[in-house]
Amino acid sequence: MQILFINNDGAGFADQIDVADGTTISDLFRQRLPHGRPQDYLIRVNRQPTTADAVLQPADRVSVTPTKIEGARPRQHN
Repeated sequence: MQILFINNDGAGFADQIDVADGTTISDLFRQRLPHGRPQDYLIRVNRQPTTADAVLQPADRVSVTPTKIEGARPRQHN
C-alpha cells in the first residue's frame, strides 16, 4: 500500500512510499530512520499525534520532525 512520508529531518522531503500491510509506526521509523531515536522526533499520522503501535492505512500521511536540531544553541536572554 502507499502512504505519504514527510521527513523533516535535515533537508526534508516528502514522497509516496510503499509499505507492507500491517506496518506500524515503529516499523516505519526503524526502516526510514535506523539511527534515530523515536523520543527525539514528533511523529504524526494525518496531522495527529500517534502511538508506536498504530498500524498504517492506505493513503495515510506520516510526518517525522526532529524535536532537537543538531548544533542549535539555547537562545540567550538579555
